[in-house]
Amino acid sequence: MNRTLVFVTALAAGMTSAAGVAQAAAPQTPAPAAPPASIAPQAVPAKIALIEYEQAAAATNEGVRSLQELQKKYEPKKTQLQTLSQEIDSLKKQLQSASATMSETERASRVRAIDVKEKQLQRDGEDASTAYNADVQEALGKVAKKLGPVVVKYVQQNGFTMLLDNTGQQGGLGVLWTLPGTDISQAVVDAYNTASGVAAPVPSAPTANHSRVTAPKPAGPKQ
Repeated sequence: MNRTLVFVTALAAGMTSAAGVAQAAAPQTPAPAAPPASIAPQAVPAKIALIEYEQAAAATNEGVRSLQELQKKYEPKKTQLQTLSQEIDSLKKQLQSASATMSETERASRVRAIDVKEKQLQRDGEDASTAYNADVQEALGKVAKKLGPVVVKYVQQNGFTMLLDNTGQQGGLGVLWTLPGTDISQAVVDAYNTASGVAAPVPSAPTANHSRVTAPKPAGPKQ
């Protein structure tokens, strides 16, 4: 399951739950009579809210805390991959510096040893990256599901008639232009933090893209 599907599912689950509660709490009133045919329908002014839903889930105190915990969990694996990468670089330098004095057999043996380690680095890096990304999706998906009712409550209380996700999903339709002041992402994050009672975690060292655990792309030894 990709990340977009995880967050769409979580959002739908959270909003469906909130909408059901709101509908159950609303007083039941008789259905209005149909207007006479001569009366034209009145247009309802649209008030559109934007939210970057995935980023909002990750920006909550609970989301930040979950990502920090995952960074700590995968730090040993990240160190292991870096050590292996440094070992490969060292072997390549040794091969280059002593290549002229080696026999063809010894040189071929060292090239094969480097190739084996590079394949191991690539395999271990891909496995670690896959596992890390799955953990990120699971952790933030839980936050996203609980975020849905907060979003519904906020847009209802503030009179919005439509909510658009401006996450910028690949292959989807994005928002190209809108008036300023309609992005509710930060307001929803603040409301969720207040409702959840989770304190802001101590900031960790900034990393890019949720600190993905990846292996450097191996390069073959120079001939």
